[in-house]
Amino acid sequence: MSDVVVSDTSCLILLSKIEQLELLQDLFEKILITPEVAIEYSETLPEWIHISESNSKLIPELDHKLDSGEATSIRLAKEKRATLIFDELKGRRIAQQYNLKITGTLGILIKAKQLNRISTLKPLLDQLKDQGFRISNRLYNRALQLVNE
Repeated sequence: MSDVVVSDTSCLILLSKIEQLELLQDLFEKILITPEVAIEYSETLPEWIHISESNSKLIPELDHKLDSGEATSIRLAKEKRATLIFDELKGRRIAQQYNLKITGTLGILIKAKQLNRISTLKPLLDQLKDQGFRISNRLYNRALQLVNE
């Protein structure tokens, strides 16, 4: 993963709900979000999350395919050559068309476990599921396998 990431709203919300938002600061040098994502998040942001405008003229067709937070996040990641933190499947597929590096909330947690920033993954995955995060049994088990749990 790169030192600069652009996050969409879902990762911020999910990590906040399981009290792990600070993992972003711990894993990345700079975390960017767009003003649209800040509005969608609607909570007070930590000072280490930076709000940055995206170029609205870049990839204009995104406005017809995705909501404004998702579209602006893809644009900003493309502009900054940053990894995109994105959970929504449709948005991930569209972002892949623009050759962006993508991870999601699950990828963040796996990376945190691999770098010993969290002691165990399973309880956090269970908390995410309790919060409505959809994850197949196969992916759940694969994530645990990747971190030897």
